[in-house]
Amino acid sequence: EVQLVESGGGLVQAGGSLRLSCAASGFTFDDAAIGWFRQAPGKEREGVSCISSSDSRPYYAASVKGRFTISSDSAKNTVYLQMNNLKPEDTAVYYCAVIRVWFGSAYNVCLRDVLDYWGKGTPVTVSS
Repeated sequence: EVQLVESGGGLVQAGGSLRLSCAASGFTFDDAAIGWFRQAPGKEREGVSCISSSDSRPYYAASVKGRFTISSDSAKNTVYLQMNNLKPEDTAVYYCAVIRVWFGSAYNVCLRDVLDYWGKGTPVTVSS
């Protein structure tokens, strides 16, 4: 059974940092693609950052490029999202999601509805 458990969210002041973690089980990273998504109140879900085993280039949404970094530790089956210089507009529930077999780009993982499984999310609130 695939499980994704996010952690690391919380309340932070603008300019601060948080590191989100997504502990994954039930699949291997070998052929998978994993992404971080967020949804703010009243807004549509947004692909924030994604990585693919078949693509050396992570995808970042323009709104977070240069501030967020996605990484993975296959030994721990964990994906991270380091978020620096946080802004109030980053306030949202952040979700981790996976497609277990993916041979395409990280860009398409974040921009197309291809994910198999989703975590329950972790809230991030950035105060001004």
